[in-house]
Amino acid sequence: MSPINKKKLNKLRNKLDIIDNHLLKLIKKRSIVVSEVLKLKKYKKEIIDKKRINEILKKIKKKSIKQRIDTKITKRIWSNMIWSFIDFENRNFKKK
Repeated sequence: MSPINKKKLNKLRNKLDIIDNHLLKLIKKRSIVVSEVLKLKKYKKEIIDKKRINEILKKIKKKSIKQRIDTKITKRIWSNMIWSFIDFENRNFKKK
């Protein structure tokens, strides 16, 4: 790689690091809201709502198309995020 391209690569990686930091802050905010939602659930079986998951993924697909984002990327990200938060809820569920 040429020195000029290496410098460009480093600048782009720095931009990615800044975006990652923003994403981490958003994930923290989402975690707080999910924790509040979990407090409302009385039974562990209420954690997974397949209808809601499908609605979210459809909505994300529409928004992705509208914003010209690769729908495979957003579907994979949202699916992984949803299931990661389901795991979070399962680990933090406290029987009442």
